[in-house]
Amino acid sequence: MKKYIYIITMVLAFIMSCSDGSDSIGESQIDTNPPILNELDIWLRSNFVAPYNIEVLYKWDINDTDVDRFLHPPLESSVKPVANALQKAWIEPYTQVGGADFIKKIAPRQFTLVGSFNYNPNSPTITLGVAEAGTKITLFNIDYLDFTDINSIKQPLKTVQHEYAHILNQNIPIDEAYGLINPENYTAQWFNRDDAEARELGYITAYGSSQESEDFVEMVSEMLTNSKAEFDAIVESIDNEESKAIIREKEAMVVDYYQKNFNIDLYELQEIVAIATQNLVN
Repeated sequence: MKKYIYIITMVLAFIMSCSDGSDSIGESQIDTNPPILNELDIWLRSNFVAPYNIEVLYKWDINDTDVDRFLHPPLESSVKPVANALQKAWIEPYTQVGGADFIKKIAPRQFTLVGSFNYNPNSPTITLGVAEAGTKITLFNIDYLDFTDINSIKQPLKTVQHEYAHILNQNIPIDEAYGLINPENYTAQWFNRDDAEARELGYITAYGSSQESEDFVEMVSEMLTNSKAEFDAIVESIDNEESKAIIREKEAMVVDYYQKNFNIDLYELQEIVAIATQNLVN
């Protein structure tokens, strides 16, 4: 018993020695003040957070991106045009064709916008976007987009359509037969080809010739950033008839994937996206 009394006495003595004799509790080190929202923040909350639970970050610290790259946050003036493009040419078309809850149920929960280009070390390429675990998409070089040029507008939209197709594939995998159509020319050195060369081998883009999963989502992104007439013109420009037939076979599998798994007519979605994208040109 004496031993326990002694221990308790020592603990009490320690507590008292650490106290300044005051009953007050020190101020919390956690900032509990509500954030100060500017007009852009309020618009983003109203158009992305509230209806879709999607956060758009444009003010970020270095830990939100790759610390090994030279990246910087975008200018505030660059943010709303890009966010508006996402709303008009990605969210609204999928909502129209897939239903009011489609994007609410399947979507990245965060977009991080980066003003600068993301150059890849030891490679003659740049990264336009990154998807992380199906929950976050990072878009780069938004400070350099020209909204008077439809091809410039298509660049971030193609990235989002590409990355979003990956997210859909994570929910429902593609048919393994897709990768067996022409696997012999997949290569990690895809950047040594241009798009025209890749198409003559049966891939819609050079990056699509890197591996099966990229092949599939590049088909999706090319279809959803070009009208049907534009996409058909790309395919019909291929000289190799066998390669042309291969791309048409892949197109049919992509369309079937959307119809069977999500009840989405990809050609209808393609038309709506094409009109919405054209309407974004200033």
